Amino acid sequence: MKTELSRTLGIEHAIFGFTPFPAVAAAITRAGGFGVLGAVRYTAPGDLARDLDWMQAHTDGLPYGLDVVMPAKKVDGVTEADVEAMIPEGHRAFVRATLARYGVPELADGEPSGWRITGWMEQVARGQLDVAFDYPIKLLANALGSPPADVVARAHDHGVLVAALAGSARHARHHADAGIDIVVAQGYEAGGHTGEIASMVLTPEVVEAVAPLPVLAAGGIGSGEQIAAGLALGAQGVWLGSLWLTTTEAELHSRALTEKLLAAGSGDTVRSRALTGKPARQLRTEWTDAWDDPAGPGPLPMPLQGLLVAEAVSRIQKYEVAPLLGTPVGQIVGRMNSERSVRQVFDDLTRGFERAVTRINRIAGRSAR
Repeated sequence: MKTELSRTLGIEHAIFGFTPFPAVAAAITRAGGFGVLGAVRYTAPGDLARDLDWMQAHTDGLPYGLDVVMPAKKVDGVTEADVEAMIPEGHRAFVRATLARYGVPELADGEPSGWRITGWMEQVARGQLDVAFDYPIKLLANALGSPPADVVARAHDHGVLVAALAGSARHARHHADAGIDIVVAQGYEAGGHTGEIASMVLTPEVVEAVAPLPVLAAGGIGSGEQIAAGLALGAQGVWLGSLWLTTTEAELHSRALTEKLLAAGSGDTVRSRALTGKPARQLRTEWTDAWDDPAGPGPLPMPLQGLLVAEAVSRIQKYEVAPLLGTPVGQIVGRMNSERSVRQVFDDLTRGFERAVTRINRIAGRSAR
């Protein structure tokens, strides 16, 4: 599974794995792919440095990258407290009532509420980069499109390639104009924030729009046959995220959530604004249903929604309240029906890829080489 891009980065397989878990990212890199650690949950620079130290010690000198969430446009002087003050009391009351309806316990007095979705704030992301550029990362990806121009320049000064996700050819062209090195064509099927165009349509449109820049296909990919399809459409690799959630190295810290993922079918996700305020594909739960119900107040725009529900999500996860328990995940969840190590996933992907290539060679009347 070698392409020009994989050769440039010195990896065996053109498989890029995005994950919030250092153990998974390191295992992806060791298996011959390219592990990309999601940084959005790191609000303290020391925590990110600790995990990057761990990555350094567990990647055998092989390449890996970092994914941040940074808006292209800068907003000066806005603090988290300023944003919190914009949240209407009616929405806070809706959260309290929904949690009470399902008997979700309160956190203990003084107990931190867990992950706050503040990684979207530019000062947080810039703090992450101040840490990351002290490490030999080879790729910086941005989940909100093109990062600010000075960040792109800073990455290039450190010899770091920059990738950005795109949900349309128009977005992809904008990334190319901004000096991005790699465009991730993320289809509608993907977990997390997605656009409205399916991968089979999106990938060749983006490849054509930004040629000769390399493109990674993303969204709904979880088999070697699908990887072969992405490469046949012109991509130079694939970007996989959801597939790693049920690996044995993943740190979900919730057996109930793992069981929900293993049991879910490809039709059990929904593209909802319930988590962050922007459309994000996730498991459909009674929590997402409540926010999507026309009788309710509806989600707030990003970043208000993320701040509003952060404590609620922490409580739901801590107490494993099954009807409300969910996570961002793509439609590929229907294939995630067993727990496997990252290495076993790679073995399955490479075998599937070989089957696909053999099949196409046979159809084309060529012998496999």
